[in-house]
Amino acid sequence: MDQVTNRVKTLYHEEHVMGTVVTFDVYPGEFSDEDLLRESIESAVTILHDADDVFSTWKSESPLSRLRRGEIELDQAPLVVREVLDLCEVARSLSNGWFDPWSIPGGVDPTGLVKGWAAQRALEELHRHAIDGAIVNAAGDVASFGGPNGSSKFRVGIVNPAKPQTLACIVQSPGAVATSGEYERGQHLYDPFARTLATRSASATVVGPKLGLADALATALVIGGRDVLGAIVELQGYEGLIIEPDGSMRMTPAFPLVR
Repeated sequence: MDQVTNRVKTLYHEEHVMGTVVTFDVYPGEFSDEDLLRESIESAVTILHDADDVFSTWKSESPLSRLRRGEIELDQAPLVVREVLDLCEVARSLSNGWFDPWSIPGGVDPTGLVKGWAAQRALEELHRHAIDGAIVNAAGDVASFGGPNGSSKFRVGIVNPAKPQTLACIVQSPGAVATSGEYERGQHLYDPFARTLATRSASATVVGPKLGLADALATALVIGGRDVLGAIVELQGYEGLIIEPDGSMRMTPAFPLVR
């Protein structure tokens, strides 16, 4: 679906890819070329589909699926596979092992990072143009730059896991906002230490400059809870928030909550 709205003068596009819905909101600048922007959105969509073709665990012939079955070695896979797994290794170290794609039964599964990583790459395609701002929203994981009028930053609502039709809070985005939880999809997050599906928090949000790492850290945070929140305090540029099963919230000192 492609739509132009003059309410705030935005270009809007919705795409079904990577097993979810990804939306693009682009705010053209005074000198933006609308035709070029539409071509850029098409290129950004291609980036998402390419990521799905490489990293899908549902497509039996994807390079990642073949790697998981041992049919190819890592050096035989596309270079982006090593790039993503290297970033997964960074996330595993920064989260003290709470994000660990190598612990998942069936073989390495970087799903908890890839969606954010791909959305970030799609955003960077849009960033090449003279626009006031853009948002790429991959099922609630949001990469953005600029703002709706070229000056103010975007604000992102965080869903209340107990009542998903309502918001628990609003944050001002520094560029990436990733939220993880089981309130929509049910139990699916794997605890690498307990070796079972389990979470300690009802939901977790991580903000920072890059969505790939924020996505992985949000996964770690919802699984590990307060143990991971302490690790995020030490990370420059990243902040975290957890919503406990009782509805209470805990966050790092500089979390950009809009009050």
